[in-house]
Amino acid sequence: MKNATQNSKIIKAPAEKIYRAFSNAKAREAWQAPGDMTAKMQAFDFREGGGYTMSLFYPRTEKGMKGKTTEREDKFTSSFIELISNEKIVEAIKFHTADPGFTGEMIMEVSFEPVDGGTKVCFKFVNLPEGIKPEDNEQGTNSTLEKLASFVEKYY
Repeated sequence: MKNATQNSKIIKAPAEKIYRAFSNAKAREAWQAPGDMTAKMQAFDFREGGGYTMSLFYPRTEKGMKGKTTEREDKFTSSFIELISNEKIVEAIKFHTADPGFTGEMIMEVSFEPVDGGTKVCFKFVNLPEGIKPEDNEQGTNSTLEKLASFVEKYY
C-alpha cells in the first residue's frame, strides 16, 4: 500500500515499561525524534480524546531536509483515538504546515506484543501525506524504535 508503512522491533523490556515511555511527555521528548533530531513537547494529555502537540527539530548540520512547519521544524498535533494499556495506542496526527503535500490526518497505530525476551513493538502508519515518502517514514520509524529501545532499557 503506497500510503502506509509498518516497522517493528523486539525491545528487551515488558510491555508495561514501554507503554509508560509513551504515556510520559518528558520520555517522549527523549526518544520520539528520529536520528539526530530533537523534540519539544508543547502540550500533553494522555487519555482517549486527549493528545499532544510536539515539535521535532532538524539539527543545524542537516543539509538535505526541510521542515514541514519552518525550515528546521516539524510541528504536529496528535489526538489519542484509542489507548489500551500495555497493548495498543492509536493516534491521529496532523502537521502544522502550509504545504499541501503534508496536510491531512495520518494514523499511527502502535502495538505491544509480549514475546520471548521482551516485547515486539510495531508501528503502523496509514494515510501518509503525499509529501512523506514511505521509505523515509520507515527509516525514521526504525531510528525512533532504536531510540525507544535504548531509552526503555536504560531508564525504565
